[in-house]
Amino acid sequence: MAWQWLWCLVFILSSSLLPLSTSDHSITITKSISFNQTLISEGAKFALGFFTPNNSTSTYLGIWYNTIPKLTTIWVANRESPAPKNSPPVFRLSEDGNLVVLSGRKVIWTTNVLGIGLSIHSANAVLFDDGNLVLRHGEQEVWRSFDHPTDTFISGMKISSNRKTGKKMLLTSWVNDEDPRPGVFSLGIDPNRYQLYIWKENKPYWRSNVYAASFSYASGFVKYYEQVFSAYLSFTIDDDEVYAEYSTSSNLVKTRFTLDPSGQIQLTVWVKTTWLVLFQSPLVKCDLYIYCGPYTSCQKDGSISPCKCLTGFDPKSPKEWSSGNGTGGCVRNKPLRCDTGDKFIKYEGMKLPDFAVNTGNKTVIDCETECFKNCSCLAYAYENVTYEVTIVCLNWFRELVDISTNSSTGHDLFVRVHNSETAYDSQEHTSIHIRKQWIAFAVAIVSIGLLLISIFGYLWRCKRLIRKERIKKELLGFDSMSTAPGDAHNNAELVSFSLKSVLAATGSFSAKNMLGEGGFGPVYKGSLPGNRQLAVKRLSTRSSQGREEFMNELKLIAKLQHTNLVRLLGCCVEEDEKILMYEYMPNRSLDKFLFDPTLSVHLDGSTRFKIIEGIAQGLLYLHKYSRLRVIHRDLKASNVLLDETMTPKISDFGLARIFGMNQIEDKTSRVVGTYGYMAPEYALHGRFSEKSDVFSFGILLLEIVTGKRNTGSDFTEDALTVTEWAWENWMEGRGVELIDPSMRKRDTCNPVHAVKCINIGLLCAQEIMDERPTMSEVVVMLSNETATVPLPKKPAFTIHKRSQMSSNYSNNEVTMTIVEPR
Repeated sequence: MAWQWLWCLVFILSSSLLPLSTSDHSITITKSISFNQTLISEGAKFALGFFTPNNSTSTYLGIWYNTIPKLTTIWVANRESPAPKNSPPVFRLSEDGNLVVLSGRKVIWTTNVLGIGLSIHSANAVLFDDGNLVLRHGEQEVWRSFDHPTDTFISGMKISSNRKTGKKMLLTSWVNDEDPRPGVFSLGIDPNRYQLYIWKENKPYWRSNVYAASFSYASGFVKYYEQVFSAYLSFTIDDDEVYAEYSTSSNLVKTRFTLDPSGQIQLTVWVKTTWLVLFQSPLVKCDLYIYCGPYTSCQKDGSISPCKCLTGFDPKSPKEWSSGNGTGGCVRNKPLRCDTGDKFIKYEGMKLPDFAVNTGNKTVIDCETECFKNCSCLAYAYENVTYEVTIVCLNWFRELVDISTNSSTGHDLFVRVHNSETAYDSQEHTSIHIRKQWIAFAVAIVSIGLLLISIFGYLWRCKRLIRKERIKKELLGFDSMSTAPGDAHNNAELVSFSLKSVLAATGSFSAKNMLGEGGFGPVYKGSLPGNRQLAVKRLSTRSSQGREEFMNELKLIAKLQHTNLVRLLGCCVEEDEKILMYEYMPNRSLDKFLFDPTLSVHLDGSTRFKIIEGIAQGLLYLHKYSRLRVIHRDLKASNVLLDETMTPKISDFGLARIFGMNQIEDKTSRVVGTYGYMAPEYALHGRFSEKSDVFSFGILLLEIVTGKRNTGSDFTEDALTVTEWAWENWMEGRGVELIDPSMRKRDTCNPVHAVKCINIGLLCAQEIMDERPTMSEVVVMLSNETATVPLPKKPAFTIHKRSQMSSNYSNNEVTMTIVEPR
């Protein structure tokens, strides 16, 4: 008994001392964390270890700010199974490769990653400087603490809801300030209602504004030691997932969102010695979910009875209403007629009702007209989401609930009522608006001369804007871009940017942001709010390609969605500018790696085969599986972009053409493309088909395996092209010698596999069009080790420039594109 008391005394004393720090920021099979130790991130910003809250007998594993004197946790592991205070816990790697917390011999918490299937000796866990604890097996990340948030949301985390899997990332409050166990409040996203919610025991407790489309919002709000910093909140909606992310513009400040035990979400910043609250909600009665019943607006003006009926509605229970109880809400005093007898009353600065239905991108007039024609539509609103051009239209088809006024981020809400209703007494802001009209009228009488000048200027400006809009619609071909039913999503994703936003993103087309320049014009790196990067392709006034190529690429790529095709994010057609906005590819283009001796070492055998397969899959999609059957006509190394994982994406669809589903080939009198990649029937006779792209793919495949450019100075006078050189070696049985020496030296490729690729490349480059394989057959030969690969016949050789060309350019508009990779 005495020993037990002695042990408790030692334990209590040790818990009051500063924990010992480990010298490393990772955990391995040979290193664990005991009660009196901490793991410190590499930059000493965060610490991981065990802590015991005040007035508690339980111990928890957590991550906290290392440089703040006050213990402030951002993550807690074993919230639901705390370790007893008299049983010192241990944090370590288990034999199955998971991270575990042990209390004695009992596992009280585990990462529980199933099917890791790797050796425990390759596993480690690292605490990073952003506060994220990551479990890795070799180079593979198998678990992250950021994917399992507790009550705190910091930069780098995200709150999400996956529509397909149903998986949600939620914040869950503590029971109280000293008890980390899960409380009754949780914060997350309803993927079908485009909003953040706080739930209390699974019932809505608070609701954010409606986020009808992806956005990024930045706000500069604090001067911290003479430095003003901004916080960025991004809300993204895609096919599979809806998620919110948070980031700041400065690493010097410490900010966090927390869901406290009372159900309040708070944004706080650490200033000198305390956490300063910048934002919190709910604060007043109107912030609570449906504090007032249906068809009411909750007034945030400090009124004793904040619930007010909307115009055209009366209290459902006058007795309850007179006693200050507005939970019963209001009912319509005159039924709707669903014809010209109805109208809409406008409410300004409103928190929009719950249960909004996104009806897609429309003009303001169309948004009102479609709601008016639908008898079930009770209200509508719209949200400007893309730089002054596109709006998202919202409709409501069920009773209007959870509306409040005086919102700093409010919207205009248009509520349907009987035509006999007036809005003069509906809200105070309406009477203010009327008074402003009388003042404006009086000023107009006194200043009739200035008014006439203003009207003239206004009409001139409207005429100019209408003319610009007509030119824009004509250029973008809006009518021809209309999609079939079911394509609204793809059409909605193509955003029209204002020139002002493009200039802001590119630093007014600063030279330091230029990525390169091709036949189309210069390409710049741009950055949108939220640090979202993109590539901005600007049509040059001196470009050999013009409006036709611009419109072609805009219409085509906007309708194509595939992993191996570059994604078009939007466009800008304003004044004399024609600009396309693409997803940013950090590794730029394939030719940058392929033909630079210092960079080609990064292309090992597996990476090159991954690139070959990806290009093949992208072409197969264009030829067979896309909604539009497309012939690219300009496939080459500089038109294949690489993302951060070296995944290839085919780009530049300015020369592409659409085929009918039963069409075999087409003919043109204007031959365009790039010297060395064009099939002979196209270069000589203007005939092109899927087999034209197959020929280009064959040349590109040979370049990838050999590391040599098809046209250039890599060969002798007698063998100018890679096709001739490859064929000569192939016929002499020296196919292995064609493999890029950088791969052979590092022993990073399978010679048999590489020779097979050369065989396929020569098959694709055969002179007779009908003897080339289809892309379906090419994909099978590449992916199936047992597939039979026929022997190639003599390929088509490019006409030597030294004997047949007198200038850098041919007479049939073949482009000699020199593009800096982007």
